[in-house]
Amino acid sequence: MNFKKRFLFVGTFFLLVLFFILFRLADLQLIHTESYSKKGVNLIQESVNQRTQEVVIDDGRGRFVDRNGDSLRNQAEPSLVLFPFLKDITWPADKIAEIVNISSDELKNRLQHAKEPLVLSSKDRLSLSSSELDEINDFKIPGVFGIYKQSPMEETIGEHILGITGENAEALRRKYPERKDLSYKTKIGLTGLEEAFDEFLLPDEATKLLYHVDGDGHPLFGVNVKYIADSNPFYPVTVKTTLNKNIQEMAEDVLAKQKVETGGLVLLDVKTNEVLAMVSKPDLNRSNSNTLINHMLQPLFPGSVFKTVISAAAIEYGLDDVTREFNCNLNLYGEKDGEQDDGMLTFARSFAKSCNYTFTTLAEELMEKDEMVIEDTAEKLGLLGPVGWRGTVFHYQNFKQFPDEKAGRVWVDEKDKKVERAIDQTAIGQKDVKVTPLGVANMMATIARGGQKDQVKIVENILYKNGTNMFSFTSNSLEGEKISPLTVSKLQEMLRLVVTDPEGTGRRFQTSPLEVSGKSGTAQTGKKNEKGETLYNKWFAGYFPSSNPNYALVVVEMDTTSSQAGTNAAFYDIVNELAKMD
Repeated sequence: MNFKKRFLFVGTFFLLVLFFILFRLADLQLIHTESYSKKGVNLIQESVNQRTQEVVIDDGRGRFVDRNGDSLRNQAEPSLVLFPFLKDITWPADKIAEIVNISSDELKNRLQHAKEPLVLSSKDRLSLSSSELDEINDFKIPGVFGIYKQSPMEETIGEHILGITGENAEALRRKYPERKDLSYKTKIGLTGLEEAFDEFLLPDEATKLLYHVDGDGHPLFGVNVKYIADSNPFYPVTVKTTLNKNIQEMAEDVLAKQKVETGGLVLLDVKTNEVLAMVSKPDLNRSNSNTLINHMLQPLFPGSVFKTVISAAAIEYGLDDVTREFNCNLNLYGEKDGEQDDGMLTFARSFAKSCNYTFTTLAEELMEKDEMVIEDTAEKLGLLGPVGWRGTVFHYQNFKQFPDEKAGRVWVDEKDKKVERAIDQTAIGQKDVKVTPLGVANMMATIARGGQKDQVKIVENILYKNGTNMFSFTSNSLEGEKISPLTVSKLQEMLRLVVTDPEGTGRRFQTSPLEVSGKSGTAQTGKKNEKGETLYNKWFAGYFPSSNPNYALVVVEMDTTSSQAGTNAAFYDIVNELAKMD
């Protein structure tokens, strides 16, 4: 009896294993042949891939250009393609060698060790013209092709703005469940504009050279290489940004020259409120997740740059009496600690010399009048944000050009509005005040424009492959109240005084080729370096030329000591370079 039970048990077990194996085979070969596993692997396509060698000429993903149509990330590079089967046949290597200026022996030697198609381009000392590519193709040598291959540019720019892509099969299927045609290896946008415009940038079909081989890599159907091209006249699309490639390159070079290691800059066209350049430091490194952050879209302690807000509120509430003087020998709490010795200063000169006591006094008086005055004024200036372009784009009701942008803030605890010391710290851009460099640039552009506050735009159009327009991004105003023309006029005078006053914090810019108006800022971060030195965020924000503003610029260096900061030097260099370009 026991023997029968064991026999039945073992027999049942083997039957279940057999049924499981049969089910797996059916699943692989009949049921989920085109969408296997959570990744949605196309098993038929993968089996074909195992029997092919291919050169992807263009992966079909959309691309980015600057405002003048210059490519920002990829370039069509003239290349020579040699397929491995050439080593097994006789072909006129000397003719190709003569055109590409590489010896026929070297070509054959490199082919001898190639298991995949060999692609030679500029990194291999090749410099081929369009006519030379045509000459190569005119020979009609099987396995030899002269092509323009989409390749990453050697010197990439605007990495934090453009963002990165990567393979994530589960995220791809979750985000685009209806796109069954997409391979599980399709790259999706993970940050920046790649993420924001991902649905528009997704490839329709890649352009490639395809060659079938057997298991040993030998020709399966003879030496017939197929050219597979995307015939869709509309895709891939081109995203036309507002960036100026030359200015972006210059801005990145300046920050590197001035050794700004953490921080960055934002440069806006005042009249259109479009981004001309944006740089975030440290440089993007995919292997270090900390470098993926675009600091220009993250809230930072602004320090005395925030006194611009207190000044605007004081003017709006009539607290800007030109005859009134403040004792700038006192610290922000009204105490004499021996560190301040600026004497009695007017409101305007207090702004120029960045006297803390003046603005803590004014902030306390303002809060007695209206507890919402500081954040309301910051909103009027277009500072708090988000300030990046957002609106309806096709079926997107709240499309954002800056998906990583964070909003600024003034208060965290409402109770602090009744605490004198909390008000004092807030008045000088400390305590809980945090704003983005993009928001600060927008505030300066708003003042330079006369008070008109607009959303910041970084993309102008999405263009079809054939050059026709798919979508244009309008210039949108920011909602809410604006500061009065009188307040704007007085702020403009004060921002200019920061530079023209012999003791102003921006006096360095008196020698700039373009008249500069602006405000400096030094904010404690609460951090110290390994030497025990206090670390600051060092700012300079402004616009130029003062009389007819074209540019609004913010430069910030994070977590630096005052003596090492390259902020003002970088701002100065940018003004100089732009003057040369103009």
